[in-house]
Amino acid sequence: MTTTGAQQTQDGPEHSEIPEATVRKAVGAAAMGNLVEWFDYGIYSYVTVYIAASILGGDDSSNVGLVLALFAVAYLVRPFGGIVLGPLGDRIGRKKVLAMTIVTMSGASFLLGCLPTFSVAGWGAPVLLILIRLVQGFATGGEYGGAAAFIAEYAPDKKRGFYCSFLEFGTTGGFVLAAGMVTILEVTLSDAAMHAWGWRIPFLV
Repeated sequence: MTTTGAQQTQDGPEHSEIPEATVRKAVGAAAMGNLVEWFDYGIYSYVTVYIAASILGGDDSSNVGLVLALFAVAYLVRPFGGIVLGPLGDRIGRKKVLAMTIVTMSGASFLLGCLPTFSVAGWGAPVLLILIRLVQGFATGGEYGGAAAFIAEYAPDKKRGFYCSFLEFGTTGGFVLAAGMVTILEVTLSDAAMHAWGWRIPFLV
């Protein structure tokens, strides 16, 4: 009886009790959450020139390079997001942590869209930008690993790799969606409008 029970636990009979529709809903939710995270993350890279002009007070190559360096700053704190939020998901549930990371990421992106310009806040503007990027990196670091574990826990053993691949689909989809939105704005708005306020729209969305 003990051996049989251990074998059943190892084989994951609990997955047979989860309807396929529920599994797909869980996978879709995790993938969409990842799409939102990386949509917010990707926008920054596509509007670098406008951020350099607005937040750093110039559009020369040195400012663009600095904005790209700030893009990289977020990657430094991603491991800490996983270290802190991963175990937290084990304790209070992955759905709660995933929801928290998505809300945190979206809130930080919204604030980025509301950042004052260099002419208004001086060096306070880039300092705020750094803080927001750190928050985004922390949230993303906690979201990705938690989403992968969330999908793996729902997916049946024989389809776990297949379902987990949708997480990367969400990542790519987020970047594509961000690129598409910025492209539409650049086509429909003038260069002056993009520099003045158009680059903020994707962050506010």
